[in-house]
Amino acid sequence: KRKIIKGQKKKKKKKNNGRWNSIQLKVLYEVFGWVAFVAWSISFYPQVIMNFRRKSVVGLNLDFVVLNLTKHSSYLIYNVVLYFSATAQAHIATSMGLPRYSSLSSRETQRFSKVALVIICAVWLSAAVCVFVAIHRHSWLWLISVFNTIQVTMTVIKYVPQAIMNFRLKSTDGFSIGNILLDLLGGVTNYGQMAMQSIDQILFLTESWVNFYGNIGKTLLSLVSIFFDILFIIQHYVLYPARKRQQLPVQTSRN
Repeated sequence: KRKIIKGQKKKKKKKNNGRWNSIQLKVLYEVFGWVAFVAWSISFYPQVIMNFRRKSVVGLNLDFVVLNLTKHSSYLIYNVVLYFSATAQAHIATSMGLPRYSSLSSRETQRFSKVALVIICAVWLSAAVCVFVAIHRHSWLWLISVFNTIQVTMTVIKYVPQAIMNFRLKSTDGFSIGNILLDLLGGVTNYGQMAMQSIDQILFLTESWVNFYGNIGKTLLSLVSIFFDILFIIQHYVLYPARKRQQLPVQTSRN
């Protein structure tokens, strides 16, 4: 009887093996992925275009720019190491269950803060030490986790200077809301992509939420970005709509 009971309790889970069970969910997954890719790819251009037209970067916090550069650089290294490391790829697959513009424009008294420069120096010094340790010990998976932590941390930090500047000036003039709207679209569709994969797995009795906790860096990045995007949207459209375009001077060409 015990053997029969044990045999009844053991239910085999269907192995996904990276295959989709629902074609409709797979199509939605692909659509969300491409929308996120396009939105994030073009999200930087509205700010560049605004700076060019205004011939000024006044209103754009330079700490936000340099911290954002550090964040994306660490994200680049994270992806490069992940791409070339077979060990890291195998571990991720197992856990997931799957196979200079400012120098040319007017910036008046704007400059990089000492705090931002100290943070950047500390981050890259720590990263350099971690790289040497990883090379010596061949700990590529650990190195990936280090840069993953850096990019998540920098994502949290980078938005703060811009949010504080908007609050102090009581204006979002000089800071492109187009960048924020596209970034929000990318974050939401990124979550939609992970949700589609989880739903597909739930319907067929396989691992469900591993898509979220299996890649915690991606999940946290989207969550933090969405939070600050909503904050900037509130600042732009709700808190300081009337004073926009009145606080900061814009250079105009004189004939």
